[in-house]
Amino acid sequence: MSNYTLGRDFAQQLDKEDQLAHYRNQFHIPKDKNGDDLIYLCGNSLGLQPKVTKDYINQELEDWANLGVEGHTEGKNPWLPYHEFLTESMAKVVGAKPIEVVVMNTLTANLHFMMVSFYKPTKKRYKILIEADAFPSDKYAVESQLRHHGFDDKEGLVLWKAREGEELANYEDLEAILEAQGDEIALIMIGGVNYYTGQFFDFKRIAALGHKNGCMVGFDCAHGAGNVNLDLHNSGADFAVWCTYKYMNAGPGSLSGCFVHERHAHNKDLNRFTGWWSHNKETRFNMRGEFDQLPGAEGWQLSNPPILSMAAIKASADIFAEVGMEKLTQKSKKLTGYFEFLLNELNNSDIKIITPSNPNERGCQLSIQVKNADKALHHKLTESGVISDWREPDVIRCAPVPLYNSFEDVYNMVERLKACL
Repeated sequence: MSNYTLGRDFAQQLDKEDQLAHYRNQFHIPKDKNGDDLIYLCGNSLGLQPKVTKDYINQELEDWANLGVEGHTEGKNPWLPYHEFLTESMAKVVGAKPIEVVVMNTLTANLHFMMVSFYKPTKKRYKILIEADAFPSDKYAVESQLRHHGFDDKEGLVLWKAREGEELANYEDLEAILEAQGDEIALIMIGGVNYYTGQFFDFKRIAALGHKNGCMVGFDCAHGAGNVNLDLHNSGADFAVWCTYKYMNAGPGSLSGCFVHERHAHNKDLNRFTGWWSHNKETRFNMRGEFDQLPGAEGWQLSNPPILSMAAIKASADIFAEVGMEKLTQKSKKLTGYFEFLLNELNNSDIKIITPSNPNERGCQLSIQVKNADKALHHKLTESGVISDWREPDVIRCAPVPLYNSFEDVYNMVERLKACL
């Protein structure tokens, strides 16, 4: 939609027409000291709490209090198979088959577990390619894998850089890197939606390019899960990981999701770290037999699941299952497009949106670069009641999340930014 107009009335009209507007009431919106809703545009860092989360967690606390160990089998939601309650809804969120998805561990831990299996360096093919401005944890993780295997972490790391004077990575440059060094690169590991620019990468194109050059391909979808249509199965990627505390609204430090493509589901020869939760469910408690690998993504589990964290994920995942990613992404494109329109209408030469303008190459985050600004501007914006985040040296990241943000939120944010400037 490009026929946006200025004025608060238009924002309010869009909210009246919004079929998902009522979901806002299902979330706790932080308030200012006067009791008014803050403009919360920070779902790309920590999603808001669904009001039902407390009930979901309390159910497990009650079963623990009343049943003790019997809660594993006798609870309302038995703990033994609890992770399975999340599989189908999470698979739909990321565009995968249930056999390809499991919720376990935390994000960077899962990234390491995936690299145990899919980073298989040889003397000739040992390099890892990432985007130059990857999230720091991704960079630290792949550097440590290089060192772990006895390689130099600077020489073994290949960076896909944006061109001079540009912010976004260019696919022709990726093709050129692979043409020059493809036979030395063992793994391509890209942040699916770049945390800084908000660029949503073309998974299918990158996976095809990597596989053509003999590389394994994985994605960190921390900023993608619950935000964009990832379509992981059809992308052909070997693996992906994501967290659940951003767009998935599962609480600070909550568990991670893991995708392993179906073609690897029954490959027991893949190197991996194992634990008793990756063992055959039928014989897991026999305790004496030889290890018997579970097929699919579940076969990468190590430990029995942390139920209280999973209960919070279930609370949010059930909302996602009800709404569906198609409706969410439809609203997201309209909401973010409206945000972009208002920012452009400021006609301020000091402001530049570095996120792609093509709605199919971004999610709901817009990264606003402000010339000659420092963190003082962000502090002023926060004091005005806008919760966003600052990324050095000069970028304010804002994510109008379609589940709980309104068009009027976006209108108010731009008005307050204008006042701060």
